[in-house]
Amino acid sequence: MNITGLEGSIDTITTDLKNMEERREKLIKGTRDVILLCSKSIVALHNGKYENSLQQTGKAKELLDELRHTAKEDLYRYLISAETELVEANALQTITSTSNIPSMQILNVHGNSYIFGLLDCVGELKRLVYDKMRNGKSDDAKNLFVIMEQIYIILYPLAVYDNIIKGVRRKLDVARILIEDTRAAITEDTRRLTMLDAIDRLHSTLSKGV
Repeated sequence: MNITGLEGSIDTITTDLKNMEERREKLIKGTRDVILLCSKSIVALHNGKYENSLQQTGKAKELLDELRHTAKEDLYRYLISAETELVEANALQTITSTSNIPSMQILNVHGNSYIFGLLDCVGELKRLVYDKMRNGKSDDAKNLFVIMEQIYIILYPLAVYDNIIKGVRRKLDVARILIEDTRAAITEDTRRLTMLDAIDRLHSTLSKGV
């Protein structure tokens, strides 16, 4: 029996596997850097440092574009988490600057990454809503809450594809809970402001009576 052909095939497979392993290691490190940059971008937004946030996401997008050449089709799954973070950060940026949320084509991301990123953004919007309420900006808080609801309403129909987009139903459930919590907080804040306004008006009326 001649095994020359067998050995040649195994050599080719081994070379391919080594190449894949090297690319995988590069992707793991690279995507970790992308996620860190996006996290810094989100923190900068919460601290009111919009320009710094843009710089961080700009670097993240450039790095992701480089990593796509490394990932190719066979290892693209390693980019999903990093793309998700990029979508989340960019969506939050545009919402805080009252711009349109960029499309998946503009961000150059996979559909799953786009969906997950938008749903993760709901949690960051909740933080912004609470920050606005603490700072006495109730109208801004309500406007952000409306966007939270709109994102959820638009994405909710995708729950039926949970067998294809693994995890989308769970993320939708989390988003719904966040929205309900935020709704309750806004309702309570509105009642508080209404009561304070009534007290002020009563005080003003009594003062005029005196």
